[in-house]
Order: sequence, then structure tokens, then C-alpha cells
Amino acid sequence: MLQELWSFLKNPFFEEDENTSDTYRLKVLLKLLVIALISSIVFAGITELIAEFLNPELGKHAIEEALENYSPWFLLFGAVVLAPLFEEFFFRGPMVFFRDKSYFKYIFYVLTLIFGFIHISNFEITKTTLLLSPILVAPQISAGFFLGFIRVRFGLIWAMVLHSLYNLILIGPLVVFQLLDIPIE
Repeated sequence: MLQELWSFLKNPFFEEDENTSDTYRLKVLLKLLVIALISSIVFAGITELIAEFLNPELGKHAIEEALENYSPWFLLFGAVVLAPLFEEFFFRGPMVFFRDKSYFKYIFYVLTLIFGFIHISNFEITKTTLLLSPILVAPQISAGFFLGFIRVRFGLIWAMVLHSLYNLILIGPLVVFQLLDIPIE
């Protein structure tokens, strides 16, 4: 799996997987979910180390604001249903129009980078956040590669499902803490 994924990321091309078994696809989805979460956690850890070393002023994160201003159910619905639907439709949906083009890999990379960098809006936009943006959005760029891979191999719905599960695992505990009135530090 890792070898196939690495080969694809080095030279993306649009080719659907011939194995249409739901069991097979679910196993691949779960493996990608674990890999995506691990890579995002690693990138987030690196970001934390850099933040600890540089001590930049990044302001309030969008999640903090959302937890303060919206119901936990609204936050969960937005992160697990709305964001995956809209973001996958917008960032991975258009890939099909370039499936047979020689420049598909560039479209793949550009859409993945735009997907990642659009998440800089989760931070207060300052000179510091813009300078650190490649580091700050590395988890989203990384996730975008996995979402693009499953979109190309299995279709857009599978990318939406992977995105939903990814967000659920990352946002779900925060929502549970908010529902149980447990402070998040």
C-alpha cells in the first residue's frame, strides 16, 4: 500500500482501481485514514516544535472560535458533512476533466496545494501566519494528497467518506469535550 501510494504521489495519473469489491475498498480507505492521520499528527507535532522554538503570535484558531460561538452539533455537522461535501466537490471533483491530459499531475498538485493553503484561513491572517503558512497547512496538504489518491482510484464519494472520517476523528473529541463541559487547554 505504501509503495503504491508513494509511486502515485511522485507521478499522479488518473486510473481507477479495477477491484470494485466494497470490502477491498473499505480496507484501503481505512489504511489511508490511518496513514493520513499519522502524517497529520507528525506535521502538527513539527508545527508545535517550531512554534515552541519561534514563539510566533498566531492568534486564535478557527476551531477555538467555532467552539465558542457555535453549538457542538453545528460544528460537527459542518466539519463532518458540509466541509467534506463542498471541499471534495470543489478540489477533487474537477480532476475528472483532466483525466486523459498529459498535464494531469500538475492539476493534481495544484488542486492539492490550493486545498491545503485555503486552510490558512483557520488562522488570523498576519505577516507571521503567511510566512509560516507552508508549515501551518502541511497537515491539510498531506491529507489532500491522500484524498486525491482515493478520489482517483475509487471515485469522488470515497474521497468524501475519507474526508468525513478524517474530520470526525480530529473534531469529534473536541465536540465531546464541549458537550461534557470539559475545558480544552
